[in-house]
Amino acid sequence: MDFTPLNVTFAILGISLLVVIHEAGHYLAARAFGMRVLKFSIGLGKPIWKYQPKGSPTTFQVCMVPLLAYVQIDGMNPADDVDPKDPELYPNKGVFGRIVTIFAGPFANYLAASLMIFVLAQVGGLPEPDTTNRVAMVTKGSPAQIAKLRQDDRVIEVDGHPVADYEDLVAANHGREGQPTPYVVLRDGERLTLMLTPTLREFADGARPVIGIQLASERVFRTHSMEEAGTRALSYPLLLTIANLEGIAQLIRQPDPSQVKSVVGMTKMLSDSIRIAPQQYVWYLILISIALGLFNLLPVPALDGGRLAFLAYEVITRRRANERVEAAVHTVGLLFLLGVLALVMVRDVIDLT
Repeated sequence: MDFTPLNVTFAILGISLLVVIHEAGHYLAARAFGMRVLKFSIGLGKPIWKYQPKGSPTTFQVCMVPLLAYVQIDGMNPADDVDPKDPELYPNKGVFGRIVTIFAGPFANYLAASLMIFVLAQVGGLPEPDTTNRVAMVTKGSPAQIAKLRQDDRVIEVDGHPVADYEDLVAANHGREGQPTPYVVLRDGERLTLMLTPTLREFADGARPVIGIQLASERVFRTHSMEEAGTRALSYPLLLTIANLEGIAQLIRQPDPSQVKSVVGMTKMLSDSIRIAPQQYVWYLILISIALGLFNLLPVPALDGGRLAFLAYEVITRRRANERVEAAVHTVGLLFLLGVLALVMVRDVIDLT
């Protein structure tokens, strides 16, 4: 990891921005439904700046530790005393307004991700895998292994036809099954000619000759038209959400703690990405924003999804859940999550040393 102060600062600010966006979604929805918001805090610890607009019940503050953020909506804590005649309290609002207020946080993260995708697709370019002519893997017993083709060789020519990527190799192999063919490779700066005989292999789209290698890919950044950017801004969040859900399902089937990242792990990832390219940094912000939105929608106590589960119960049964039971469930859930996050954070810190 590149521990330059500037990189780490940008990484922390990036994560903080996504959390602020999440809480801003809650804040704006709460105010739209006439709920009283007492506090909008950016960061944790002792406040170093406070501001309360004239006529507003909300105190905006920035704290010493620039991580996380929270919004305090009056009456939202089930343990608070509630005046049933106060129309600005969270529990005195209709169930629709409360659902929208809770859902607005994750939605803000998805909206932010879509906007970043739209801008990045036109300005810096979205990251896309692009194959090279470098050999990443040689299949055992294949024509390539028999001819002693090695990993990290570069296939630059097939019988006089130049090869720059996977498509060039497929085109050059076409019609050469069973035919000894000269393949020119670059190895440690030296040109070598190897004789390979491609074999026919069945694929989903038909049979084609292969030599038994896998070419390496590298990430490139491609810009798109406004129309294409709009399409990707709508489709990518859905595709990434599906991928995240598949990852969660895989994690449940085969637990692998290394796949779970804390704030420390995400900071490391963002800090490293700055060295690669600004586009990579923004792309990771997009991934984290979508993951943050999805994570908060999971039906886990203390998360937005847990609160939505209680609201769904209210909609279905047409009666509110017992406030003490809900408070106890969220408290237990919060303690569990804090414990897990603490363990993951300790592991990520150890990995840095």
